[in-house]
Amino acid sequence: MILRGDRLILGTCYYPEHWTETMWRDDLKRMKDTGIEVVRIAEFAWNKIEPREGNFNYDFFDRFLDIAEEENMKVIMGTPTATPPAWLTEKYPEALNADKDGNLFYHGARRHYNYNSPVYQELSARIVEKMAEHYGKRPCIIGWQIDNEVNCENDEFYSESDHQAFRKFVQDKYGSLEALNEAWGTVFWNQTYTDWKEIHAPRKTCSDSTNPHEVLDYFRFVSYSARSFVKRQSDIIKKYKKQGDFITTNGLFGNLDSHRMNRESLDFITYDSYPNFAYCLDAYSDKPGNMKDRKWSRNLSMTRSISPVFGIMEQQSGANGWNTRMEAPTPRPGQITLWTMQSVAHGADYISYFRWRTCTVGTEIYWHGILDYSGRDNRRIREIREIHKKFEKMKKIAGSHYEAKVGMIKDYDNTWDSQLDVWHGRLEKQSQKAFFETAQLTHTPFDYVNLDETVTEDDLKGYKVLFYPHAAIMTQEQTELLKKYVENGGVLVLGCRNAYKNINGKCVMENLPGVLADFAGVDIPEYTAIAPDTEKVIVNWEGTEMEAAVFAEQLDTLDDTSQIVGTYGSDYYKGTGALTRKAVGKGEVYYYGSAYTADSVRVFLEKLDVIEPFGNLAEVPETCEIAMRTKNEEKYLFILNYEKTPASVKFLKPMKDLWTDNTLIGEVELEPYGVLVAEVL
Repeated sequence: MILRGDRLILGTCYYPEHWTETMWRDDLKRMKDTGIEVVRIAEFAWNKIEPREGNFNYDFFDRFLDIAEEENMKVIMGTPTATPPAWLTEKYPEALNADKDGNLFYHGARRHYNYNSPVYQELSARIVEKMAEHYGKRPCIIGWQIDNEVNCENDEFYSESDHQAFRKFVQDKYGSLEALNEAWGTVFWNQTYTDWKEIHAPRKTCSDSTNPHEVLDYFRFVSYSARSFVKRQSDIIKKYKKQGDFITTNGLFGNLDSHRMNRESLDFITYDSYPNFAYCLDAYSDKPGNMKDRKWSRNLSMTRSISPVFGIMEQQSGANGWNTRMEAPTPRPGQITLWTMQSVAHGADYISYFRWRTCTVGTEIYWHGILDYSGRDNRRIREIREIHKKFEKMKKIAGSHYEAKVGMIKDYDNTWDSQLDVWHGRLEKQSQKAFFETAQLTHTPFDYVNLDETVTEDDLKGYKVLFYPHAAIMTQEQTELLKKYVENGGVLVLGCRNAYKNINGKCVMENLPGVLADFAGVDIPEYTAIAPDTEKVIVNWEGTEMEAAVFAEQLDTLDDTSQIVGTYGSDYYKGTGALTRKAVGKGEVYYYGSAYTADSVRVFLEKLDVIEPFGNLAEVPETCEIAMRTKNEEKYLFILNYEKTPASVKFLKPMKDLWTDNTLIGEVELEPYGVLVAEVL
């Protein structure tokens, strides 16, 4: 039913166990009147099906599903493994997760389990099997959500089961202690292992610094554990679900290869979008450069890299907050529409609001849904009714894809390395922030491109320019793929500190930039972090000045096939190479010896002629985001105003407003938090 490419669909998250049964039918009727066609249920309701170990009772959700079918409401069934019941954790404490010191996380919150406990694997597989076998053929069920927000709350695991599983993980990977010791460089600080029982997940040390090569493998292990947990459930559900019913899970969280998880176990991924986090009282800042709720477009872009067309399982509909943290205001008039259309602009064809009713008990009593505690009609439900009407008028957008000619390459090994390596992390944080904010403000749509073993040159050829700022870990296979992209006419832009580590995170002994040297035609005889007392470091690129940041590599060319096109303008390395360019086949590769600033990103976008690709269609102020979704020859332009003041947009070519059918040309005022969705004529 959803993501079929025929229309956009609204849903909501509903918890029958929170409300008396006398409310269910009225709630479903009211949802239908609002335009909501799908509810997600059961992801925290293990006890309703297995109140005691081995005692299964399906009546509660059967009664709800009977009413759902009578009211023609479709259902996404959640597996309840994110919150194991008290009887389980009390009897089997080995199922609990622990902190780095080995202290258990006890019952009382959520996600307090670990993936590697054999008893938890057995009991969670059993509840999923029982649910799928019993409910899988229900006509109202259209899909399954596995668990809830995998790796949320905790993305590190230190139970005894995890230590044992990590030991097996590296034993399977390396085969021998000699190979492990070599890969981890254990000769340093006398860390050499002589027995497998000496291997543990990283533990607290006197300096709180741990072998970085071990930690890199540990992050891979956490990802593997989470993915295996999801796949175990997916394989069970596939045995019982109806043909056409989908399997998904929700959210993007740390230490998890979501791309591989999607390929292994899911039909598509869904995201939980809460832009109101930007306005939390303990986090909100209005400093220059703060993108506020626009920052969620970055997460939506990452979701799109996993599933080009995707769903939102939890979309902001009210103030978010727990009784312990996250105090936030109610969305202003228009913001629910704005954030909904932000998700749609980036590729979402299904929007499910969290939640239908605001809960009156528990930690999330301040995480407001569409309705407040009283359940009476309010401004938010009226706004969602209007969103439904808008969805009906823009249904032909469904199945279309976000259009971008610029890509930002990422990969999980380097993401995890930047978490454990402060040198790498500082560069990555600087450049990623500069790139996203500048792309937003210059109206330059981009995609994240995840570089893994499944990516081919065909996957890359649609991008005019690819940025790969700080790939500390670089393999020969990745280099060859990037070379093919450039040879076929692509432009690759690299940043500093590329290819100085191998796949284990060990620094290479070749001249830098390692495996990239010949391809990029560059040599790095000297490099330095930019000292805090250094005056602003300016790079001159053939007459255009831009600011460098964090790091400065002094570049030489390897031969006459490459040239220095930019030089530093200050400090002891003044006049040395800062930017090189090399023609490779039909394309070019640039090597920039620094991290990116907003200033330098803008210069690259301008000089490479990819800035503001839709500037010929409309003149749009920086306060607005612009996006294009395309399907065959059809093009749909989204303009989103994130400010509480009006924005003036000038249409340079006639377009059709999909909500009013009016022709748009010339000056148009976009209201505060307003959105325009137009078909390009």
